[in-house]
Amino acid sequence: METRLLQKLLIEVAEGEITPDEAAERLKTLPYEDIGFANIDTHRAHRTGRGEVVFGIGKTPEQVAAIMKRLSADTSPVIATKVGPEYYEVVREVITEGLTYYEKARLLVYMAAASTEIFSDLSGSLLDKSPNNLRLSAGTKGSVAIVCAGTADIPIAEEAAITAETYGASVERYYDVGVAGIHRFLDKVEEIRKAKAIIVVAGMEGALASVVGGVADVPVIAVPTSIGYGASMGGLAALLTMLNSCSLGVSVVNIDNGFGAGYLASMIAKGKE
Repeated sequence: METRLLQKLLIEVAEGEITPDEAAERLKTLPYEDIGFANIDTHRAHRTGRGEVVFGIGKTPEQVAAIMKRLSADTSPVIATKVGPEYYEVVREVITEGLTYYEKARLLVYMAAASTEIFSDLSGSLLDKSPNNLRLSAGTKGSVAIVCAGTADIPIAEEAAITAETYGASVERYYDVGVAGIHRFLDKVEEIRKAKAIIVVAGMEGALASVVGGVADVPVIAVPTSIGYGASMGGLAALLTMLNSCSLGVSVVNIDNGFGAGYLASMIAKGKE
């Protein structure tokens, strides 16, 4: 936000030319900030309740660092998706506190309330670098079940899980319960059905989403992954299966879009605040 515009708006409120509510509406459409290679949407959080998210693919570590630094001045949390550990090393040079990197999920998260840096390695363990270990946002509410078909799908499932947790939902994970051994899923059905939203992550033919949708009375968000043999066509087979599901209440996000599923599930689980 440009200072002169904010000052003008505040003067208009103080002099009674506009009401505080009218000023709030104007803030929703104030300009973005041009930092040369990106136009930062600094008011997205005001409009939608959540700030801009950085899609890492195609951006250099330095570009991601610059965007996250600017967003972190006004917004928390700030998430960069689909980034490798080299991004973490660059971003931590400009954001020295509150960073968490999840290698399996390929997510980099800044949380203003956190005073810790945590590196989550490929085995899933957390390597603490300070006395505090604050991973979730405050006020956790609502539950999301993450149902993952196979071990190879776990990175996308973790992207969904960490995203939902970052936005304040509690998450329960049910991994490696695909249809090839349906008894594994059936053993967990009663637990899974307690969630307010269910994310189903599956590659290959993607049949698990229909199975879950057939037993759930809450929204099911299906995530096709690019895992599979040649005819799976990089996740297209799973995507088409999920789109053609005969189970009601199943919606579908794009291939490998764990972030999108986690974001939506957290909104469903937490409701409007």
